Amino acid sequence: MTLIALGINHKTAPVELREKVAFTPDSLVEALSSLNHLNGVEESVIVSTCNRTEVYVSSESSCADQLIEWLADFHNVDASQLSANAYIYEQAAAIEHVMKVASGLDSLVLGEPQILGQIKQAYNNAKHSGMVNTQFDKLFQHTFAVAKRVRTETEIGANAVSVAFAAVQLAKHIFARLPERSVLLVGAGETIELVAQHLKEQGVQKLAVANRTRARAENLAGTLGAEVMTLSQLPETLHKFDIVISSTASQLPLIGKGMVEDALKQRRNLPMFMVDLAVPRDIEAQVNELGDAYLYTVDDLQHIVQQNMASREQAAEEAVKIIQQQVISYLQWQQSRQTVDLVKQYRDRGNLQRQELVDKALKQLQEGKAAETVVEELAYKLTNNLLHAPTRALRDASTQVDQHTTKWLSRVFELDNDESR
Repeated sequence: MTLIALGINHKTAPVELREKVAFTPDSLVEALSSLNHLNGVEESVIVSTCNRTEVYVSSESSCADQLIEWLADFHNVDASQLSANAYIYEQAAAIEHVMKVASGLDSLVLGEPQILGQIKQAYNNAKHSGMVNTQFDKLFQHTFAVAKRVRTETEIGANAVSVAFAAVQLAKHIFARLPERSVLLVGAGETIELVAQHLKEQGVQKLAVANRTRARAENLAGTLGAEVMTLSQLPETLHKFDIVISSTASQLPLIGKGMVEDALKQRRNLPMFMVDLAVPRDIEAQVNELGDAYLYTVDDLQHIVQQNMASREQAAEEAVKIIQQQVISYLQWQQSRQTVDLVKQYRDRGNLQRQELVDKALKQLQEGKAAETVVEELAYKLTNNLLHAPTRALRDASTQVDQHTTKWLSRVFELDNDESR
């Protein structure tokens, strides 16, 4: 069997093409069924996310061109365009690829954990559709175990590599009991949404959202169970919050030194942690002059992110070593399984030949043929049947002057007199 991985991702194809070949949950079942009818395909798994579409198949022979044609036809796109933007891996390279993808080494954000769950879902979809048998079951279970090892034995996911995540991680380092702290989010855009998501994951309960338009703030706050306010309410409410994280499109600062100074007085100089993710800035730089206000800008966080990305890249090198070892482990299992199958086939054939000859001998005895003659004939034919294939192999090796094979066969059949003494 040949294992093939065909795909396109954020590195090889523009979003316009990725959108065209993405699979919806409804089309996935139809696609797996369609793959099942391709000549030679025994097993298949389809992975489809916003950044990649990949088709994994186990086939009787290499069928990469056939897979490209199938994917192009299914989504009604040009096969030559798809081929120009696709990558194809076979055998060991395909195994290594799926393990790297599951471990987050091939993601847009190095080390991101979501892809593992997406691959698990793809595997479950294929299994429920009857497209996963022994080989793929072993491959994907092995892949999930490898991804877990990479996550636990390296620092691939330990450090923040987005400013939103870095802001929350920094707050976690400053406040020992982050879930007990009150947090104000200023703005309601994509960056603040990501910050809010990370805060909820950390167990933060006391959240408020301030925005220019109350309706936009309510949309975000509804998913968080957060308090809602407008920007005009900031001067009288700022003192209530231990953490302030801001990201708006304002061209002028929204929070000035005087506003923060007043808030600190009301807090009896309890410290405030402030993060300004906006460009231009939402919080005046002079806030840093206040003793109990700790202000970080997007540039500060970018520096942290760059350091963390370097750390993840080093961890990725360690992860690749783990994956390469596990590729060998899987290939060894695959080879041992093939060997077991060959041994079974060889023994089954021998047993069948034996039974046929025994049945024939018993029939001859029932017909009154002399027992001595029957036994001699049985022994002669059984010996001929068992020696036919080895004799032919030895003769072919000798004819082709293949000394390596001849020596190996001699050892297997215990014909080397020096070694048999």
